[in-house]
Amino acid sequence: MAKEFTNADDALLAELGIDVEVKKTPTRSPQEERIIAGFEEVQRFVDEHGRIPEHGETKDIFERLYAVRLDRIREQQEAHDLVAELDHQGLLEGATQDTTPLSEDVDDDALLAELGIDVDALPITELKHVRSTAEKKAAEDIANRERCEDFEIFKPLFGQVQKELTTGLRETRPFEMKAEIEQGRFFIVSGQIAYVAEKGETTLTDQGRTDARLRVIFDNGTQSKMLMRSLQRALNKDDAGRRITEPTAGPLFSDQNADGDEASGIIYVLRSKSDHPLVTENRELVHKIGVTNTDVGKRIAGAHLQPTFLMANVEVVATYELYNINRTKLENLLHRIFEPARLDIEIMDRFGRPVVPREWFLVPLFVIKDAVEKIKDGTITDYFYDKMEASLKSRDS
Repeated sequence: MAKEFTNADDALLAELGIDVEVKKTPTRSPQEERIIAGFEEVQRFVDEHGRIPEHGETKDIFERLYAVRLDRIREQQEAHDLVAELDHQGLLEGATQDTTPLSEDVDDDALLAELGIDVDALPITELKHVRSTAEKKAAEDIANRERCEDFEIFKPLFGQVQKELTTGLRETRPFEMKAEIEQGRFFIVSGQIAYVAEKGETTLTDQGRTDARLRVIFDNGTQSKMLMRSLQRALNKDDAGRRITEPTAGPLFSDQNADGDEASGIIYVLRSKSDHPLVTENRELVHKIGVTNTDVGKRIAGAHLQPTFLMANVEVVATYELYNINRTKLENLLHRIFEPARLDIEIMDRFGRPVVPREWFLVPLFVIKDAVEKIKDGTITDYFYDKMEASLKSRDS
């Protein structure tokens, strides 16, 4: 059995010139643990994709969340220093941190109230550098999470929301009113999707404001039993905080429109008659996939004069009419699916300038039709395009 050190032992070791240092076990706050866990999720993304997550409407919703999360860690000195030792991929290189210390002992809400200023009435931009006690409490509520024991019940909901965001049935909008925080709603806060699973009885605070206890489930399998006003403040404080809209009613698109449906445009698939060697060698595989709100015949008129059509006439091989759909998002979705097979070709326009068209792909027509069907039934996010086998493969396989 190991013997504990006594004061006499310490004195003896000191005479021998040996300095005894007691190692302290570092402890981290729930907020620090969350920052580390979030950074590790970004690292896993980089390991899987070989690049850092990027912003942009064409990117997967989770990639965009990881991009925002990495930005926040890079910008905040404390967060940067916290994960610096873990950064074996160089994700923090070139980051510029805000070193301005934040006051921890001033209740800014109280000070503003004394000045006759209603905190809730101020635009969020005017409170950008104000960190009130209430805001710190909201941040703690977000950070102080626990494992969600019944997450398997909610996991499919997050998957469905991601599909609906990808297909345009849902959208993200800036958070504006606390009245929007209701049971069954989804939000994006601190770089994660949050679902309001439960909302308790509405009560009044000492200031006469309404509040309620929530059960909020996060997409990483954690939960928090925070107050509604804490979630409201967290969303307002987060520049990237968003609410997720309810799904748009009606089909994505159909060959037949129901009463009240409004035609939005047409997906068209073209085959080129270009004599470019790359095209002639793969005539049956090279297709242009686009979306238009005009007649396809008018869209392709004068194709031989336009570099987007490879400066050659084209043949229409398939069309699909859309109803009640965001054309831009649908086109971006189709192009993202077939990104691995995008045609790498440079064409000279009629003025002799080089142009690289971006809407042509080396994809068989039957695979494009398969993708359209999977977009219709909402399962497209379960698949990816395998260019080696020229087919859509399940992500679970």
